[in-house]
Amino acid sequence: MPSLPPLPRDTSLRLYRQMQTIRHCEERLAKSHQRGLIHGACHTYVGQEAIAVGVSAHLREDDVIFSTHRGHGHALAKGLHPRQLIAELYGRETGCSRGRGGSMHLFAPEIGLMGTSGIVGPCILQATGAGYSFKLLRTDRVAVAFFGDGAVNNGAFHEGLNMASIWKLPVLFICENNQFATEVPFQYAAGNPTVAQRGAAYGLPGVEADGNDVLAVYSAAHDAVQRARSGGGPALLECKTYRTRPHAEGMGDFTYRPREEVEQWKTRCPILQFRRRLLGEKIVEAADLDIIDRQVAELVEEAHEFAEKSPWPDPQTATRHVFSESHGKHERH
Repeated sequence: MPSLPPLPRDTSLRLYRQMQTIRHCEERLAKSHQRGLIHGACHTYVGQEAIAVGVSAHLREDDVIFSTHRGHGHALAKGLHPRQLIAELYGRETGCSRGRGGSMHLFAPEIGLMGTSGIVGPCILQATGAGYSFKLLRTDRVAVAFFGDGAVNNGAFHEGLNMASIWKLPVLFICENNQFATEVPFQYAAGNPTVAQRGAAYGLPGVEADGNDVLAVYSAAHDAVQRARSGGGPALLECKTYRTRPHAEGMGDFTYRPREEVEQWKTRCPILQFRRRLLGEKIVEAADLDIIDRQVAELVEEAHEFAEKSPWPDPQTATRHVFSESHGKHERH
């Protein structure tokens, strides 16, 4: 994989800000779940921020992403405002899905966020379908599917990658291999636990990247997006990472993995690693990053206050946003 030249200072700061925004939002949401503000499950993205940010840095607003139950980070990286995310998890009318979707069903097509899902694997087929649409329309738009290691043993993985390869569709398949499907180790569940190698079986490139290194993800995604946009077809990117919070907030965490393993991975935090790199290479000053940290903390706290004060959806609108509200008849010719 060809290496990219050093990133401009403003790009580096943007990547740092986006990762911190995801981290602060998730930590805020974990506290809110404990307070009972979130109704239903809450799967945080803590520890995996480099993947969503590194990939989304190359996407335009008209590119689309499809995500999973752990989709907060993807939504924020694609451009969702923290206000809309937090309000949605609180079930409020100001949320991106008008308070109807909650943590696992985020939807904002105006920014290319085409939906997250609590079902394992459908995003792979949805992104493939979007890529097919883009090819029919002869655009240079790109579709991205984010999914976990638990999805790669599903039939949707085989069907989606095979179809995308046959038709050379502009699709990126991003496997966030955090090594556990809920509590099942991927090493146990997969005869071949190297996801990237599976790309060859479908005739498309499979690339493995350090999912805790935002620059490694950024570089791999750059090549894959360029390939897709130029008509070169799909690619599979496996990002090796680790979630450092429980599978879902409120669940036990140390019956299936040792506390020491979790603590060890915390030392590989993608944000801390990137901060050390920026300072070590003298790309920025510590004061620059400290300012971002304060700004992000204020942004997220303001978003939380906005969400908590936002109104609940009017019960009279319960059937809205379910079916098309357009009742025009089709003209006959």
